[in-house]
Amino acid sequence: METYQEFDGIVLSIRKHREKDALVKIFTRDHGKRMFFVKNIKNPNHSLKAALLPFTKATYLGRVKDDGLSFLQDSREITHFSKMQTDIHLNAYATYLNNLADAAINDAIKAADLYDLLEESLVAMQNGMDAEIVVNIFEMRVLKYFGAAPQLQECVICHSKQEPFDFSVKYSGALCQNHYGEDPRRSHASPAAVHFARIFQLVTPKQVGNIQIKAETKQALRAFIDELYEEYVGIRLKSKSFIDQMYAWETKVEIPFRSAAEPQPNKPSESGKPDSTSS
Repeated sequence: METYQEFDGIVLSIRKHREKDALVKIFTRDHGKRMFFVKNIKNPNHSLKAALLPFTKATYLGRVKDDGLSFLQDSREITHFSKMQTDIHLNAYATYLNNLADAAINDAIKAADLYDLLEESLVAMQNGMDAEIVVNIFEMRVLKYFGAAPQLQECVICHSKQEPFDFSVKYSGALCQNHYGEDPRRSHASPAAVHFARIFQLVTPKQVGNIQIKAETKQALRAFIDELYEEYVGIRLKSKSFIDQMYAWETKVEIPFRSAAEPQPNKPSESGKPDSTSS
């Protein structure tokens, strides 16, 4: 006999089903990604309506089935990441995080650490952390779920940890200055970009805190991570394309919309060191 159980979950996507129903994909901490059938969700008085909005985390009561669709009965402790629901730019970043988490693992595969990383990333953006940095950390941490493990922590030839580093696709890892010649087709990546990618491979948004990174370094970091995804992952999400379009619009009109990139008093300057007040 199937029983109802409680589980924490984050809404990944909602798709209309027939006239009044919906199929809701929820990333649960205990059961992985599951598709839930919700009847009459268009009813304004539906008891689950508030718990099934985009960018929502809640504790749900439902039946999780190994085969076919699962079902929900109730919810409590609902958290809305409201900034993602109202800010088009944060909405784009958060949508990309949800899509990337969805692509990184198959349905029904338990991945509590990925769930925790997604939750922490959404919380960080909700609390005002630079969304670009949050996304970069998430991208670097999620590479392993795609079976990619570029070695960035030391030179793949001599194991030196002395920077600056470049990246070699041939060796799938970093090269120190003494061994740049080992790969004539090395990436010629920005040393600062490789530096931050190394850090983001190991930390979470909470551990990094509010660091400041120069605009040109952000651009180089974005290009380097895109190179890694093109080489090792090979997927192109629509939400990522939209973010790239936002960068293009910003450059064209020369009006920066990400105020978090502006230097602020008493904030850490560009460095690889976590905020000393972070846990």
